[in-house]
Amino acid sequence: QVQLVESGGGLVQPGGSLRLSCAASGSIVDIYHMRWYRQAPGEQRELVALINRGGGTNYAASVKGRFIISRDNGKNTVSLQMNSLKPEDTAVYYCNADIWVSGYDELRGYWGQGTQVTVSS
Repeated sequence: QVQLVESGGGLVQPGGSLRLSCAASGSIVDIYHMRWYRQAPGEQRELVALINRGGGTNYAASVKGRFIISRDNGKNTVSLQMNSLKPEDTAVYYCNADIWVSGYDELRGYWGQGTQVTVSS
């Protein structure tokens, strides 16, 4: 049993900043790739940022230079620092991770429940 829980969402004005966090808990042996996705109403869920265990990152073109993904392997957490926020960033943000779970022989994908980010004046 593994759970991912996001926190840090809320309402912010254009140009402002928010920091999202995601904590994994349960029967975790190890965590590999960690990702942030987002989904706006009526739209497809899209990958925002990815970070591998060694710290290598990839970003969607729309957020590159504004968002920073980071992780703490010792705490099983991943964060997304969002700067220079735009109304187009408004969405539900989801944490995702590939996890080796105790008692299983393969990696499994897990999702958080999502946290709302609203950018509006």
